Parts: sequence; structure tokens; C-alpha cells
Amino acid sequence: VCIHRVRSCSSIRVIKSKYVCVFDKSALKFSHQQRLFRTSAVSCGQIVQFKLSDIGEGITEVTVKEWYIKEGDSVSQFDSICEVQSDKASVTITSRYDGVIRKLHYSIDDIAFVGKPLVDIEIDASKGVASEEDVVETPPMSHEEHTHQEIKGHKTLATPAVRRLAMENNIKLSEVVGTGKDNRILKEDILNYLAKQTGAILPPSPKAEIVPPLPKSETVPAAPKDRARKIPVPVSRPIVFSGKDKTEPVTGFQKAMVKTMSAALKIPHLGYCDEIDLTQLVQLREELKPLAEIRGVKLSFMPFFIKAASLGLLQYPILNASLDENCQNVTYKASHNIGVAMDTEQGLIVPNVKNVQVCSVFDIASELNRLQSLGSAGQLGTSDLTGGTFTLSNIGTIGGTYAKPVILPPEVAIGALGKIQVVPRFNGKGEVFKAQIMNVGWAADHRIIDGATMARFSNLWKSYVENPASMLLDLK
Repeated sequence: VCIHRVRSCSSIRVIKSKYVCVFDKSALKFSHQQRLFRTSAVSCGQIVQFKLSDIGEGITEVTVKEWYIKEGDSVSQFDSICEVQSDKASVTITSRYDGVIRKLHYSIDDIAFVGKPLVDIEIDASKGVASEEDVVETPPMSHEEHTHQEIKGHKTLATPAVRRLAMENNIKLSEVVGTGKDNRILKEDILNYLAKQTGAILPPSPKAEIVPPLPKSETVPAAPKDRARKIPVPVSRPIVFSGKDKTEPVTGFQKAMVKTMSAALKIPHLGYCDEIDLTQLVQLREELKPLAEIRGVKLSFMPFFIKAASLGLLQYPILNASLDENCQNVTYKASHNIGVAMDTEQGLIVPNVKNVQVCSVFDIASELNRLQSLGSAGQLGTSDLTGGTFTLSNIGTIGGTYAKPVILPPEVAIGALGKIQVVPRFNGKGEVFKAQIMNVGWAADHRIIDGATMARFSNLWKSYVENPASMLLDLK
């Protein structure tokens, strides 16, 4: 037995060894209680309290929505630990250490606080990666209880979506060879690895191809859709009358809405409404929808509305600005990060399409598809939900002809779009024709935006939307 140093107190807790130590418990006799654990080159672990870091935007608490690991699992650096929900976005927390999970400090739907321990991870003390204040005392273990699993030390780079795919298929990222930049693991790498394990043959990934439009002689006219009024169907949900009041805390996106709308009360709102004839845009969209579907993108009206707004903001940059709290300085935003209000199961969220000023209508449609998919799954990241400079709310997809939108600080303007209706109108010759009409309502910060500016912007946006071909002159 080679023991470099033994310190005995009321119980034996620390045994530092240069060599593998093997001894018989019966050979050591003390009058006090003895607590021994085996030390070796592979089991001299420290337990690190992995604390929830600051995830930005002033967030101090989050809700734990899902655990990707359990006690006893081994993790590597950058492996996903859990998904948390703040009042602004869903965030995937990844590990900073290689080690074994020893304790989960929260259960599903518990509130976790920034700076407090999230999990305890046992790491190799010889690596010295843990800070002194993070290290907690290693609990005593018997020889039979102590197990060790070799941890691969290399880092794995992958997005949360790829990590989720790997987790759902019980694939260790350390076993997958990444083909992306800096050996980043891509979705295709996971699918190829899964195909090798199961023997499945995967079809090649579809690539976007520019397909020329069909000749006019081959163009098949689109069948007219039945635009009859849809009768709302009530949700088939059991209704239980308990006879008692119920109190629930304000959490998640609802909490964010309370905070944002309370701040919006300080803004004097200027309202402006108008009627838009979308007859030409409806026809253009029907022609372009098949081409977009070939490229794998669903084309709605919103990409046209968003691009038209960006073209208008180039002429009226005051609407793409922000005012400081003291109302002393106006900051004109270089990027047009246009937000789109979405109704989800979690509540109202407003992700934004970044840099619309340099995006095509197809680029905007593709990004909207991505945001809508993530929003429906509750997986939108903080970057998708922050940085907005201007907002459009398409309330017409749910119903309603008119709406009075509320500005989202620190923005200074917002638009609300009603539903499209087929109504009779008169042309220049006094003839009645069938028109596709939509109403729009604007709200602006009246401290820095006057009614004339809002009206001129609305007129310019209206001209782009009513005559979509005119946008070609200003597209870059």
C-alpha cells in the first residue's frame, strides 16, 4: 500500500495518492466512524455545479421545458443538456464540461434562476477545468458503487436541431463525423450515419433549382377557389365547471407581453387606416406559387407585404428608428429587421426577418417558412425574436377586417393587416368589377412621427402592393 498522505478527522474524507491505492478496510481501525472511497487515476473526480449562465436580454429566470439527459449519463462539451423557456424565446443549454451527470436540480416546468446550479457534473479533477467556487465535495462511494466511463475529449459542433435529431435516434454525436465547417455535424451527417446503421437508402437532398416558367400555351389556368365564409368550428375540448376560482402565475410569452405592453402605454399612438386593392397581387401570387413549391417554399402574401414595407422604409427611415428613454436621441436602424406577429400555443410571438432590404421576395418567403415551423414547435431562438425594427401583424389570417395595432418598443411603427374580401368596386369608367380588398391599420409613435409622414409611407406601400410589378424598378 502506497499512501502519500492521509488526513484523518472525525471521518476519513480525503486520500491523495500518486499510485493506484488498494487496501483492506479491516486493516484500518479507528474509534470514529470511517467513510472511505477508492481513489485511482481514473476516479479522482470533482463534482462541478454547472450554473445557468446569463442568456441575455435581461432575463433572470427561465422555465425548464425538457431534459435531454438524466442522472448517470455521460456528456461531452457542447452536448445539449436541457431546453429552457424564457419570456422571449426557447434556449438550448449545452455542457461546458466532459463528465458524468450526478444531479438534476430542477424538474420539468420548474423555474430556474440565472446564476443558480442547473446540474452537477462529475469531471476528471486532473484536468482542472472547474473553478474553485464551482467545485463541491465529492460524496463518499463504496468500491461497488463507483463506476467510471471513459469520456471522449473532443468537442462536437452541431446546432440544437441536429442534436435533437441525434437524441431522438439514440445517436452519440461523438461517433458521427461532421462534414461542415470546422467539422460541424450537419443534419445530413446524422441521416447518413443512421442509414449506415439501419441499411436504409436515403434519397438525395433536394436542391433549389431555378425552373423557367412554362410557355403561355402550356400554362394551366388556376381553378377559382371557393371563397365562401368559413364557419368557425369550436375546439373539441372537455369543459369542466369546478365552481371555484383558479389563480395561475403569469409566465412565458404572456409575461413578456405584459412587460412590453406596459411599456407601450408610455407611447402616444398615431393611427392611420386605408383600403388596399390586391387584385393584381392575388393574380401574381397564383402564378408564382407553383414555382415556389418546386423550390420547396410555400408562398403567401406576407413576403410581398414585407418587401413593400422595406422599400417604403428606404424612403422614410424615420419609421425604422428608435427613440431613447429620455427622448433626446433618435437612432436610425441600418437593417430592416421586419417582425411578423404569430399566434402560437405558447402565445403571441413576434420573430423577425433579418436584413429585408437585401432579400428577395423568395428569400423572405423561405425565411418565413423557417420561422413559422420553429414557432409552431416552440423552438424559436433568441436571435429570431430580438433585434426587430418594424412590425407587421397579419390578423386577417384569423379573422377581422380592421385592427388597431400597438407599437412594440423600442420600435416606432407597426401595421395590422385585415382579411382579404371580394367586394364590388367601380373602375375609372364607372363600371362595377370584382375587387380583392384588404384594410390596413398603421400605428406610429407620435412623438417623432407626424400624420403626414405616416400617410405618405402608407401611400407608397400601397402603390407597391397594388401594382407589384412596380417593385421591380426598386429591387436591388
